Order: sequence, then C-alpha cells, then structure tokens
Amino acid sequence: MPIYAVRTTAGQEKNVAKLIALNARAYNIPIKAVIAPESLKGYVFVEADGPHIVDKAIAGVRHVRSRVPGMIDLKDLERFLIVKPVIEELSIGDEVEIVAGPLRGARAKVVRIDKEKQEVVVELLETTFPMPVTVDGEAVRLVKKAERG
Repeated sequence: MPIYAVRTTAGQEKNVAKLIALNARAYNIPIKAVIAPESLKGYVFVEADGPHIVDKAIAGVRHVRSRVPGMIDLKDLERFLIVKPVIEELSIGDEVEIVAGPLRGARAKVVRIDKEKQEVVVELLETTFPMPVTVDGEAVRLVKKAERG
C-alpha cells in the first residue's frame, strides 16, 4: 500500500492527522491510515491507493502546507515508528531530568545504567551532598549529553 507524506506546520501534526481522518470519514474518502510520528516534526503520513485520494483528504485542512511529491518507502518510515527506550540513548555523565515519581522535575547526573533491569542510578544536582537514587529508565528525560574529550 502506498504511503504519502504531507507537510504541516510544525507542532500541528496531531491536529492535522485528526482532521484528515475526520475528512476521510465524513466524505467517505478511502484512506487506510494516518500517522503523525512524535519524533518527526512537520510531517504526517497518509496511507492511500493514490495521491489524488490524499489531495482530496487534505483539501481545506488547516496547517497543511502541501503533499510531498512521490511515495514514501515503508523502510524509511520504520525508524520513526519503532520507539527506542530512553535508556538506550543514555550514557554515564549525562544530565537528565526526572519526569515521574516524587522527584519529578529534579535534575540529576547519570552514575550507573542497568539495561537489564531498565533502571538508572543518578545523583541529584540540586542537593548539597551527592545522593545516589535509583529510578526507572522511563522516568528520566535526557537534558544534556556528557562532554567527551
């Protein structure tokens, strides 16, 4: 099944995807799927039998810039659809923000990574003495990579 890319205003991908899906349902346009990957800003992908069908679905939709000429290969799109765990991108010395739990919002430095348990041991930066804390790998967000030299 062919996949087509639609350029959108950055930050409006989810809204555009919803509006395209609503258009397809309301006007009985044969669209198979609409995808707005979080990691790719400014694009929405539409699965349909032909470009004319996509053009009909995006007609009049706000925040749509244009349809990108040609088709998108599914292999090119796979890397945006498969979500890599945050822990895979972390390394010792990186600065992270804790995004869940009682320490939410605190900044910390990565001290140890246990990929098997999906846990990260961090030292909080805002404390007066170093205090190692073990947090779930999904409860941290990378803020700054450690400087390698």
